[in-house]
Amino acid sequence: MAQEAAPARPAGPTRLVYFDDMGALRYSATVLSVHLEDGGRVAVVLDATVFHPQGGGQPADTGVISAGGARFLVEDVRAKDGVVFHYGRFEGTEQGCGIGFKEEETVSLEVDAERRSFNSRLHSAGHLLDICVHNVGLFHLQPGKGYHFPDGAFVEYKGVIPPDQIQVKKNELEREANRLISEGAKVLASVFPYEEAAILCGGSLPSYISKDSTPRIVKFGDNPGGPCGGTHVADISIINSLKVTNIRVKKGLTKVSYSISP
Repeated sequence: MAQEAAPARPAGPTRLVYFDDMGALRYSATVLSVHLEDGGRVAVVLDATVFHPQGGGQPADTGVISAGGARFLVEDVRAKDGVVFHYGRFEGTEQGCGIGFKEEETVSLEVDAERRSFNSRLHSAGHLLDICVHNVGLFHLQPGKGYHFPDGAFVEYKGVIPPDQIQVKKNELEREANRLISEGAKVLASVFPYEEAAILCGGSLPSYISKDSTPRIVKFGDNPGGPCGGTHVADISIINSLKVTNIRVKKGLTKVSYSISP
């Protein structure tokens, strides 16, 4: 699988609900702080969240945090040292009538379901391509980084495809991806002890994963899994369809660009 930000469970105060339940779009949490950062952005910090922060090649979730008469419109989510910051604005602040949250107050979280669904499908499609690269015989390509954003998703590999094979492999990758999508297979995502995680990933884990950690592993059907902190579909079939839009080889790297249906 493509390497992503270290997906071990954060040691900070924010519990990531989607780590164990990617289908959760609503949740109740406790406010730890509300503050104004440099640049004027309001940040809300909670004890737990269903909002996925931008990272690991995946965009941030958006949505609403509410309590009583206050509604906080979440426009961006970031994580730093295990703490998740929900950035946005309180509804009505443009007219000076916004109402904030109090520390220790219980609030309701709701993620934009349509955006989450598309981001999850796009992220899963990138992982599926990792499997397809192996299935079409490109065993020498080593997974690198992934960018699972709608404005130009791609997965990158160390190693090259000969120029005279690029178009052939582009077609093979797309056919193989859509074959796997049509067949479908369950997607497993959970946190495991290091040794068990290594077994699920084919016997070893990337060196950036600490041996005393409990990595989160994502596994597509019977294929070897990989460490990942993002959100994914529950079944490969939910990706619906995948198109390999381009393969570019440069400086010892192969970049496979792709898109999915809306």
